[in-house]
Amino acid sequence: EEGRKVIAVAIAIYASNAIPGSSTFGTSRVACVSLHSSPQQKKYNSGFGNNSFYRQHRSLRHIIARSELANTSSAGAAYPLSGSFQNCFTISFIHLDSLLQRYIFSFTELELRSKVRAICFYAVSAFSAIFLFVIMLVQHPVVLLFDRYHRKAHHLVARTWATLTITPFYRVEFEGLENLPSPDTPAVYVSNHQSFLDIYTLLTLGRNFKFISKTAIFLIPIIGWAMYLMGLIPLRRMDSRSQLECLKRCMDFVKKGASVFFFPEGTRSKDGKLGPFKKGAFSVAAKTGVPVVPITISGTGRIMPAGLEGRVYPGSVKVVIHKPLKGNDSDVLCSEARNVIKDVLVHQG
Repeated sequence: EEGRKVIAVAIAIYASNAIPGSSTFGTSRVACVSLHSSPQQKKYNSGFGNNSFYRQHRSLRHIIARSELANTSSAGAAYPLSGSFQNCFTISFIHLDSLLQRYIFSFTELELRSKVRAICFYAVSAFSAIFLFVIMLVQHPVVLLFDRYHRKAHHLVARTWATLTITPFYRVEFEGLENLPSPDTPAVYVSNHQSFLDIYTLLTLGRNFKFISKTAIFLIPIIGWAMYLMGLIPLRRMDSRSQLECLKRCMDFVKKGASVFFFPEGTRSKDGKLGPFKKGAFSVAAKTGVPVVPITISGTGRIMPAGLEGRVYPGSVKVVIHKPLKGNDSDVLCSEARNVIKDVLVHQG
């Protein structure tokens, strides 16, 4: 019984220290070491609550060798040990140390692979964009002459670019494609926003819609220029005048038969949870009488989390297209669209 208690304590210490981001990360182990370490050792151990833990690679063998915890007279021992269990205690900690070292290696290897995948992802995206941008540039005068508002030829090029980029890195599963309006039917599309990869994923959907994007993105060579040729809509987020102009342009596009796309949250979710929706997209739909098509995206936030654009983790993506919503009340449309998107996110966990 006493041996089981010791092992349980050891596992609890490691459980609280082996997972980065845990609220107890580093606490238990620092407490254990501080009882039996010199002031100089405490200085080093105080960094266990962050990534310096991995840089220093502190080993439990070092701690066990200098610890007096095996002595039953230790004032810091939560469970006084009899001599018959001292060896069991030391062996258990050494075994757990080995497990931790393997965890550190696996964690480091995963991070390294994700960085390499990200480099490959951006390389594929850049090289394919350069080639396809030339095609887009050549056909642009014809597009302006015959298809100024839809620009289907440009969207076909963009779809090809997105497909070439994401296919080597993750798989996309579509559900509810039968709910999509016909290509020539104007609509307001709305979706949750988890990752930088959402744009790539949605471009493969096969519908021509005008994205709304930050003005700064249009300044990026090749990608920003292609967005300008596609007729996408720039927006300065903190500028109310720009926001009104953006909504006006969206309404003009819809009235002329084009579709528009909004991320009603306004920005990417940091934790994967659905944020509150802004009503701009639903005001456009209510005033023009076109349907709102809610779309749920799941999985992109795990592959490339918001704020970690230098990582591409393994995974797959699912896109669910919901039934179109119609109405002339923007508040009701906003609430209904958010609820259907939220239900799928909650169901998929």
